[in-house]
Amino acid sequence: PGHARAVEPPGMPLDVAFHSTALRSTMHARVVLPAGYDASTGRYPVVYFLHGLPATSISYSGLQWVAGALADTGRAAILVAPQGATDDDTDAEYLDWGAGRNWETFVSSELVKYVDSHFRTIAKRSGRAIVGLSAGGYGAAAIGLHHLAEYGAIESWSGYFEPTDPTGRVKLDRGSAAANARASLHVLVGDDARQIRAAHPYFAFYVGTGDDRFRQENVQLDKELTAAKIAHTFDLYPGGHTTALWERHAVRWLGLALAH
Repeated sequence: PGHARAVEPPGMPLDVAFHSTALRSTMHARVVLPAGYDASTGRYPVVYFLHGLPATSISYSGLQWVAGALADTGRAAILVAPQGATDDDTDAEYLDWGAGRNWETFVSSELVKYVDSHFRTIAKRSGRAIVGLSAGGYGAAAIGLHHLAEYGAIESWSGYFEPTDPTGRVKLDRGSAAANARASLHVLVGDDARQIRAAHPYFAFYVGTGDDRFRQENVQLDKELTAAKIAHTFDLYPGGHTTALWERHAVRWLGLALAH
C-alpha cells in the first residue's frame, strides 16, 4: 500500500464457500489468483494466510494488502485467506476442540483439499506455505508443525506459541496434559525435534521490539529451537503489535516463504 507496484497486480479476489464437516457449517475463504492465471495452464504455489483473533465471520476478507504484497514479491502464487472465526466462535486459536469446532482440521485438511481440487495448484508440500499474523501466527506455526507433510514453509508474524485467551496474556487450558502439550510449541519443539529436523520445513518468525505481549515468548522459542538444533529464521524489528509493522515487512517475508 502507498507505493507503485513494479509488477502486474493480482486478479480480483474471489470469495469461495463450501461445507465444512469439521465445523458443521458453510465456511468461506478469500482467494486471490496471480496475474496471468486465466491465460496460463501452469500450476502455482499456494500461500495460506491466517488472520488474527478474536475476529468475526468476515475478518478473512480484510487482507487485500497481503495480496498486494504477494504480487510485489515478483513470484506468481495463489493467496488463500480462510475464515478463522464465526460470530459465535471468535477465538478458537485455529485448534481442534471437538465436534463442530475443529478449526485445525478445517484449515489443514478440508481447505487444502478444496483449493487443490478447484484451482491449478502445486498440490504437494513443496507448493504450500502457511503464514499468519498475531493469533494467525500461532495458528500457522501450530498447524504447520503438526502437519509437517503438508507445508514446506511456515511463518509467524508477531505470533505466540501457546494458545491464549482474547487478551493474549492468559494461557488456555485445553482440558488435559496431553492436549496442553500438543498445543504448546515450546513443548513440541523438544518432544518432536527429530521429526521436525527430518522434515526440514522452512520455519521463520519475527516480532516487534515494542511488542510487550509477545516479544519475550518469541525470543524464548528462538533459544529453544537453537537448543534443539532445528533450523529456523528469527528477527526482531522496531515496532509494536501493529498492521504497520506487518505491512512494512510483508513483501520480504512472503518472498522468503515462496523461495522455500
